[in-house]
Amino acid sequence: MRIDEYQRFDALGLAQLVDDGDVTPGELLEVARRQAETVNGRINAVVRFMDAEADRRVTQELTGPFAGVPFLIKDLAQDYAGLPTSCGSRSLAQIPAQQHATVVQRWLDAGLVIVGKTNTPEFGAKGVTESELFGPARNPWDLDRTPGGSSGGSAAAVAAGIVAVAGANDGGGSIRIPAACCGLVGLKPGRGLVPAGPAVGEDMHGAAVHGVVSRSVRDTAAMLDVLAGGERSGPYLPAVPAATFRSQVGVDPGRLRIGVCMSSAINSSPHPQARAAVEAAAELLADLGHTVEILDKPPVDDQALAEDFLLAWFAYLAWEVDDAKRRSGCGEEGFEFDTRLMAALGRSYNSVEYVDAVMRRHEHARRLSSYFDSYDLLMTPTLADLAPRIGSLDTHRSLRLAGEVLLRTGTAGLLRHSALTDRIIHDNLSWVPYTQLANVTGRPALSLPLHRTADGLPMGVQFTAQLGGEAMLVRLAAQLESAAPWADRRPVIPPVS
Repeated sequence: MRIDEYQRFDALGLAQLVDDGDVTPGELLEVARRQAETVNGRINAVVRFMDAEADRRVTQELTGPFAGVPFLIKDLAQDYAGLPTSCGSRSLAQIPAQQHATVVQRWLDAGLVIVGKTNTPEFGAKGVTESELFGPARNPWDLDRTPGGSSGGSAAAVAAGIVAVAGANDGGGSIRIPAACCGLVGLKPGRGLVPAGPAVGEDMHGAAVHGVVSRSVRDTAAMLDVLAGGERSGPYLPAVPAATFRSQVGVDPGRLRIGVCMSSAINSSPHPQARAAVEAAAELLADLGHTVEILDKPPVDDQALAEDFLLAWFAYLAWEVDDAKRRSGCGEEGFEFDTRLMAALGRSYNSVEYVDAVMRRHEHARRLSSYFDSYDLLMTPTLADLAPRIGSLDTHRSLRLAGEVLLRTGTAGLLRHSALTDRIIHDNLSWVPYTQLANVTGRPALSLPLHRTADGLPMGVQFTAQLGGEAMLVRLAAQLESAAPWADRRPVIPPVS
């Protein structure tokens, strides 16, 4: 099979070829490897190849909706027994997982052939994928730019045609941001629908969830069918619809009322291309018969939501650092400067402040629920700016110098009372101020690749739904995919010189 033939099919299409006997899982594995050999040196998407595991896998009898299809998992929270899950950190790079994560086992049960693990920032703590352990992943559409984060390696691999779909997860936008940067479909399921176990009951109090990035709506829907549903050790028994998500592809979504918001207290001037993406999507939606209304302001106080999100994020990161120290026996040298600084900020909050931030999530959820009394969906840009250039979000020299001193003296928590904290918030969220809402409130949200800049750089449009709105998102996404197809777009990646 030629690479151009391989890339014409989505994952379900490849599975159909296997089922029909037109190609074998071994042949698909070989073409995926050839493409990885061609492009991975430029994009640094795959950081661990699982050759022995994949070779054994294709000799087995594979069943399931994705039987024989090559697949990549993210090197964060998607444990594969016997191999390290580094989480992008030196501290965990040599510690093998004791058992498969539930989602990994479900992917295996679906017949997928896992060929490797993808690049991620340390502990998934950034919207760009530039860890010191693995180096930066690069956007196949512009190698000088980030593919986003924290599922940047997965998104880059799918956009570059190594695999048709790849594992991802999302604690603040980490599925949707890379999907928008790389021209892919990225669905963050609602809280509790997809299990996080068996190692943990839920990540970040349920704000972080597993999913995929893909090129087609039907792949995303079928993958949600594979992943959805509780587990015996989990904290919830989620309500899974009687009809499959895949069956919703092609179903008329009806006439939806969609509110459109581009304003944000965190970024008052979104890039013109972010506005253009939403304006074009609004026009397309109106042409399809939907009611589109411009909102004067966000349905929640996004500045307060961002502050609560980051307080909880920093505190959770402090726990992750301490947990990694316990597991590995390493000291501070096992972690990047930015991670140590954010963890120090997390430790500077007392327990009541942390619980306050977590409890205020319910206030944000109530306000968003009131919005859905009048609207079916909320539409925003996925990104407020173009995908940043590699290294452009590196910590400012002034903050690094000050932070090094404060970390050495154990007083880094003082930064929370300085303007430097505001700079951290601005640098991390100003280009992605729209995605945290769905994580904090637990609602499903979807990024679709509905826009390109004049230079061909993808820009996503995000739709957020109410609880249980995944099927509605799939129906609308499939309608938009049919009206404005994107699957035939391919980046041209220059060869290694």
